Amino acid sequence: MSERPEEPSQASDAESLLPIDEHVEEGHDAEGRKVRHRGIYLLPNLFTTANLFAGFYSIINSMSAQSALAAGDAASASKYFGFAAIAIFVAMVLDGLDGRVARMTNTQSAFGAEYDSLSDMVAFGVAPALLAFAWALGDMGKVGWMVAFIYVAGAALRLARFNTQVGTADKRYFIGLASPAAAGVVAGIVWAFSDYGIQGSKMSFLVALMVAAAGMLMVSNIKYNSFKELDLKGRVPFVAILAVVLVFAVVFSDPPRILLLVFLVYAASGPIQYLLHLRRDKTLP
Repeated sequence: MSERPEEPSQASDAESLLPIDEHVEEGHDAEGRKVRHRGIYLLPNLFTTANLFAGFYSIINSMSAQSALAAGDAASASKYFGFAAIAIFVAMVLDGLDGRVARMTNTQSAFGAEYDSLSDMVAFGVAPALLAFAWALGDMGKVGWMVAFIYVAGAALRLARFNTQVGTADKRYFIGLASPAAAGVVAGIVWAFSDYGIQGSKMSFLVALMVAAAGMLMVSNIKYNSFKELDLKGRVPFVAILAVVLVFAVVFSDPPRILLLVFLVYAASGPIQYLLHLRRDKTLP
């Protein structure tokens, strides 16, 4: 008498109907044994997806602004440029949250790290470059798109290098300007000046220098403070919350100009510290 074949389980039937393979990731448990995990963590990847959407939204608004400029509607173009820049700053907040949420909930994964890098490439690589190109660099012809590509390539190389140095680099510092900070410089320039109705074509050369410099700083070996040593979970003096309130008040008094100033100071801090370090080394006997 022949045995009846085993009937597939309900879970297997459900999985076979999906045209997408289940994600399986290898890792290690607390005792160092190799384990395999099925599926992905939802919570941190929700923030990463929101980060990706913010970058995509910025790109759409940059395209809308360019169309408005072509139609001679400068007021609508300025509005779209503002939306595109704001979306990049929103992406920065979401990018900071996904990593912290993953660490706080112990939901880090290799999938999440790769997904985060790809989202960062869109939000802090492609979106700022297209924003700068639509606002100012497009009037420079081939030079304009070459400068925009330098920025995109710098962001890609910066993210690739960062991924290979995870676990070995000093967490107190970033090697090269972080891509969100570089995006803050580019988006801040566009937002600050377009908010006053200034056309990018009138300052194309300056914008090209800033965008190219941001791209080169991302792939440089200059160290930047990462501020990761700040303990956000510990107790602080009461005056600290007053300082936070003051910071929010100052930023919201004039967001475009204040944010641009903050990111410009941070971007300049690396080269300044590097030059001071070289000067100190030369003066030592």
